[in-house]
Amino acid sequence: MIRKAVFPAAGLGTRFLPATKASPKEMLPLVDKPLIQYAVEEARNCGIEELLIITGKQKRAIEDHFDSAYELEDALTKKGKKELLEMVRKLNHINFAYIRQRAPLGLGHAILCAKPFVKVEPFAVLLSDDVIDPENSLLADMISIAARKQAPVVALESVAAEDVEKYGIIEGEAGADGVYRIKRLVEKPKPSEAPSRLGIIGRYILTPDIFDILETLPAGKGGEVQLTDALNRLAGLRPVYGYLFNGKRYDAGDKLGFLRATVELALKDKVLSAGFREFLVGLMKDEFSSLHSRP
Repeated sequence: MIRKAVFPAAGLGTRFLPATKASPKEMLPLVDKPLIQYAVEEARNCGIEELLIITGKQKRAIEDHFDSAYELEDALTKKGKKELLEMVRKLNHINFAYIRQRAPLGLGHAILCAKPFVKVEPFAVLLSDDVIDPENSLLADMISIAARKQAPVVALESVAAEDVEKYGIIEGEAGADGVYRIKRLVEKPKPSEAPSRLGIIGRYILTPDIFDILETLPAGKGGEVQLTDALNRLAGLRPVYGYLFNGKRYDAGDKLGFLRATVELALKDKVLSAGFREFLVGLMKDEFSSLHSRP
């Protein structure tokens, strides 16, 4: 059973500047919740009890968001706004811990910062940039595979050839039910050098032996300590598996992906969907009319 989850959140968020100059990227609202809350709720739905957020400078808003807000809760109570009060209090009871990554030295270094929290247990890692549709069970499936295989598991997705440079890519042997035995991993290879089109996405079940590798791993691509490089070493020492995810993932790590995620999740929202769909249909009709009216 996985009891602990790690949420790396110390990045600079440069792809969302200027919005992230003073506000954490993880707190950007996706419909009505910040990005990181989707990942936190995903972990909680899998029964994970202890959550660690790896933070950096100017990330205090994340801690405040998951803390109780007495003044707000008191005001909502006095006004009888029970639904809003329940929404605000939803995550108050969760056990959060925070460790600061003092410099942006890469995902591998961020995971290494979690060693005092994790100790000797297997643990989950969730990257809030990758928003998994709440209707899917990716993390739960990975936890089940990790328990069955007694080994680390990374989430995979089939990516377009032109996008392999954005991902860690695996070479692996296909097994049953979308599970691959990984032979090697390459961080952001050129398309001509990629061993496959199976890219790693932001969900991992890791074992504590990853820390021994991270502690001595030199900086890799971009001058950062790459988790993909550490997993590549680990795969030479013990079985490491990948799980091919065929559900819906929203890549909210850049502006276009974030906008797509906003639109699709708003269309799934029970309150917003009807009005938002009507707006989009009208917008497309206006755009279509405009295109055909041009000389």
